[in-house]
Amino acid sequence: MRTTYDAVRYVAVSDAAVGSIGAFVGGLVIVGVLVWAVRLGIKSRRGQPRPPRPEEQPRRPESGPVQEAREMREPDEVPRAADESERLSPHDLHASGSKRGENQDRPRWDSGSSGSFGGGGPGRT
Repeated sequence: MRTTYDAVRYVAVSDAAVGSIGAFVGGLVIVGVLVWAVRLGIKSRRGQPRPPRPEEQPRRPESGPVQEAREMREPDEVPRAADESERLSPHDLHASGSKRGENQDRPRWDSGSSGSFGGGGPGRT
C-alpha cells in the first residue's frame, strides 16, 4: 500500500529525473547548434579566396621604405556660394578639410610653462 510519503517521494524523484533529462536534451541542442555553426564556418571559408603566396605579397619600393612626412596643417576655407539661394554640393568642396600651412615651424611651449597639467609651474599668468 502506498502512503502519502511514498507518493511525494515518487513525484520528487520524477521531477528530478525530468530536470536531468531536460538539462541533457538542452545540452545536446547546444552542442548541435555549435557543430552546425562550425560546419557553416568551414563551408564559408572554403568559398573565400586562398591567402596570397609569399611572391604575391607587396614589396618595398626600390628607393627604400617610405618615410614619415611631418608638416603643419591649417584649416581650409569653405568656398562661399556666389548667390545666397545657391547651395554648395560636395563636388564644390575641396578633397581635404585642411591644407599645408605657410609657417612650418612647430609651436613650442612658452618659457616658464611646465607644459603639463599639474606640473608645478606657475602656469600662464
